[in-house]
Amino acid sequence: MSQVAGWITHRYLKFAVIVFWLVVVALLGPLAGKLTGAQDNDAKSWLPANAESTEVLDVATGFVSSNTIPAVIVYERPAGLTPEDLAAVAADAAEFGSLDTLDGDVIGPIPSEDGEAVQIIVPLDLGSDGWNLAADAVDDLRATAEDGPDGLDVYVTGPAGSAADSSAAFEGIDGTLLYAAVAVVIVILLITYRSPILWLLPVLSAGVALTVSQALIYLLADNYDLTVNAQSAGILTVLVFGAGTDYALLLVARYREELRKHGDRHEAMALALHRASPAIIASGATVAIGMLCLLFATMNSTAGLGPVAAIGVGVAVLVMLTLLPALLVTCGRWIFWPRTPKLGDDEPSEHGFWARVGGRIERRPRATWIGTSAILAVACLGIVALNATGLTTEESFRGTQPSIEGEKVLSAHFPGGAGSPVAVIANEDQATEVASVFAEVEGIDPTSITEPVVKDGLAYIEGTLTSAPDSDDAYDTVDRVRDAVHPVPGADALVGGTTAVNLDVQRASADDNRLIIPIILLVVFLILVVLLRSILAPLVLMGTVVLSFGAAIGVSALVFKYVFGYAGADTSFPLFVFVFLVALGIDYNIFLMTRVREEAIRLGHHRGSLVGLAATGGVITSAGLVLAGTFAVLGTLPLVAFAEIGFAVAFGVLLDTLVVRSVLVTALNLDIGKAMWWPSALSRQPEPTPVEEKVPVPAA
Repeated sequence: MSQVAGWITHRYLKFAVIVFWLVVVALLGPLAGKLTGAQDNDAKSWLPANAESTEVLDVATGFVSSNTIPAVIVYERPAGLTPEDLAAVAADAAEFGSLDTLDGDVIGPIPSEDGEAVQIIVPLDLGSDGWNLAADAVDDLRATAEDGPDGLDVYVTGPAGSAADSSAAFEGIDGTLLYAAVAVVIVILLITYRSPILWLLPVLSAGVALTVSQALIYLLADNYDLTVNAQSAGILTVLVFGAGTDYALLLVARYREELRKHGDRHEAMALALHRASPAIIASGATVAIGMLCLLFATMNSTAGLGPVAAIGVGVAVLVMLTLLPALLVTCGRWIFWPRTPKLGDDEPSEHGFWARVGGRIERRPRATWIGTSAILAVACLGIVALNATGLTTEESFRGTQPSIEGEKVLSAHFPGGAGSPVAVIANEDQATEVASVFAEVEGIDPTSITEPVVKDGLAYIEGTLTSAPDSDDAYDTVDRVRDAVHPVPGADALVGGTTAVNLDVQRASADDNRLIIPIILLVVFLILVVLLRSILAPLVLMGTVVLSFGAAIGVSALVFKYVFGYAGADTSFPLFVFVFLVALGIDYNIFLMTRVREEAIRLGHHRGSLVGLAATGGVITSAGLVLAGTFAVLGTLPLVAFAEIGFAVAFGVLLDTLVVRSVLVTALNLDIGKAMWWPSALSRQPEPTPVEEKVPVPAA
């Protein structure tokens, strides 16, 4: 690695490194801009591939286009509809029937029994990019429908209305998250470096990493069917800026240390890169491999996030170990102005805040780790308040959405599942019996069962739920329908529809949680064993990781319920938070423990633990603030799931940074002693004499 570091920071080759990345950005930049258009946000991109509702979507394309999104237009006059109202609605239905995007026939007008509302169902085929076009299509429908008699209220709901609201919520997500993440990083770097210039280089490097990773992901999505949706694309932005800036902080801190020891900045950077790169590479590899564990998920959206995040982190590591050092040595020492490091300067960390914290922990390490662990364990109890069983459509948004208002009006005047039917597909020769059994299921309106539509030996049947399509009652009804139609001999019946999709998503997410969390724990443990050449240290560190995760989830659950007033959490919430907190939290373990090991070889374990804390405490704190800040910007989106992930990860990272890594792990290091490195030779290395311990504390 030292030879490579010398090439990157060479007096002349550094310019070649910079030119290389300029050429890469020039070539890949246009492709990065196409990633938004390559996103797949339709239902199948989120569904478990082997779910029954997914099979129904596949088979149903023979009856209804997979691009069809029904829009339900609801007209309401609480005092009762007038003849003028009904005439206007009939005229609207005729106009909807001439739409170029119409797929099939307009259904309705259908009046309610109370005479206060009427609905029209318009099946729209907006093409393969329909999710992104839904907002404009719904606006056009609303504009037509609202041109009616005064006092007649109009709502657009159903799958098209929900898609429009979701599309609007995600609109501009890339730009919003990018600008917010950049702003957070700039502010924290200004505070950390106290330089009006230095922050430009890490931010520029992170921008290059994001552009390159977006381009690579676009190529994979376009040519190799990698699933990318708005969720994974948004998290990519946050992850690249957060993790990339963390790696930049570690490198810059080590470079500044070497500048105080060496007069030649190229030599200083070569040494800094040689010493910092193992920890950065190990951290990046751990995060990337942890993310790739998501490929074991049955949920397409979760599985797709794995490669997207891994590519982002991998590119960030590459850029921060090549472009950033080349830029730093090109600029020279002045880039640190006004706190320019000079040859022979004292190390500020020798008597800094974290050195003093280490001194306090040293006095009573056992009491420190027991007390800290007890507090974290109490925080874990908040998990009982976590309701990660999924969110209804209304609960998924922060603030009121037009389609939700329409759904409330629709359910007040019509059967609860109007506009979101349960779909059943069966073999043609058993269609009549399946339809009969379907109609007898509790929770299905028997008068709503459609005549079987037959094609290629299969029959397609729909029925309307009597309860809201995203309610627990509706989910129970889907189970009853499946229990009723599956036993019909020779029918090979399958049950799908919007409610069945949501139910299958919840169950698949729960299964993924149980499968992937143990896999990630095992993978991270093995990486730590190889990196630290120890078994006991990784076991101890994994214990702190699990404790930290539990405390973060516990506190977050209480905040969601009693402060924010959220009804619950998405079923994928525990898994996503676990992946980010464990994979990224291990970064700080690696930053700390690799430095402790380095110093323990030289100074002995006890002194090395204190030196490691003093040297890395400031870097880890700054890195944690950056990562927490970038994830917190997810809260700028009007979606509860994103806000919850953002808060939980941000809180967990701060907990990791300020308490777990710095206090708990250091206390455990001091109390367990050199046995922490068992069974490596370092665990048997004798502690030096007090005279040998008096070594100045170096910076990170």
